[in-house]
Amino acid sequence: MTVAGASLLDRLAGIEEKGLAAIGEASDPGALESARVEYLGRNGQLARVMSSIGTVEASARRDVGQRANAVKTSLRDALERRAQQLTAAARASSDRIDLTLPARGRWVGGVHPVTRVIDEICDIFAELGFTRVLGPEIESTWYNFTALNIPLDHPAADMMDTFYLDEGVVLRTHTSPVQARVMEAYPPPVRVVVPGLAYRRDSFDRSHAPAFEQIEGLAVDEGVDFVEFRAAIEHFVRHFFGSGTKSRFRPSFYPFTEPSAEVDVTCSVCSGSGCSTCKRTGWITIMGSGMVDPAVFEAVGYDAERYTGYAFGMGPARIAMVRHGIPDMRLLYEGEMSFLRQFI
Repeated sequence: MTVAGASLLDRLAGIEEKGLAAIGEASDPGALESARVEYLGRNGQLARVMSSIGTVEASARRDVGQRANAVKTSLRDALERRAQQLTAAARASSDRIDLTLPARGRWVGGVHPVTRVIDEICDIFAELGFTRVLGPEIESTWYNFTALNIPLDHPAADMMDTFYLDEGVVLRTHTSPVQARVMEAYPPPVRVVVPGLAYRRDSFDRSHAPAFEQIEGLAVDEGVDFVEFRAAIEHFVRHFFGSGTKSRFRPSFYPFTEPSAEVDVTCSVCSGSGCSTCKRTGWITIMGSGMVDPAVFEAVGYDAERYTGYAFGMGPARIAMVRHGIPDMRLLYEGEMSFLRQFI
């Protein structure tokens, strides 16, 4: 066991001891809810420890993770028992017998895991000077394809992939059209991240959806090169997945970037050793990226001889699946609260 692992185990022991004590001392439902938020809430003490597991050596990560899950189960069981005790005590103190059905529990909302991922990604890139911008979901083929160096006879523009609402009007297939709109409206330097819904004629299965969240990023200025591009992506990977996460760039092809690359990170399930989640490779692909093709600059009126830039795009739902080890994308969107409640 490493020093870091031992330290987290000590913190988990302390959280369990203090949490059980706070739950046991709760004299009313309000105090019990305060104890739940303090120790099991999404920003509670246990969540903060679990977010640090990625920094532990791989040899100790499993033990720490199992202990964290055991502490979570222990505290949740204690909460349920104390809630039952408080309910029983309240009934016993009543002067009459109430034979009606118990009231429905008060609904407590929470941030969806995909929304939380979007906010975190935008916050991380804000540290590098990126501004969060939005754009229309109904787009012209000019912004959705042509301005991004995608000819209308390209397979991506085919009816099998795209929802056409009218001639020359589509539901956007990615959030990249907003990049073109920003470049038309503002001169360099430009640094933006663009979250939002995109639509494609895909079946709804474990890894695809016809409507899905996407985040695109764009940086344009004089002297922007691949070194700066890679440094920005490394900054994101370290801050989002943990300092111990490795990344790699693989050559790829996208019409609006040249050169293009796919970015992979070490699998969070097996820590890079290979499992069914990462198809035994030890790597998970998180985004497509590359240096902006000069043809895109020419389409929006930028001087391609003077300015350079990079762009990237990723699916927050896939990122959430990687982070939480979720095997099926449909679980995120079917509205099953017994599943979603664990992320509150």
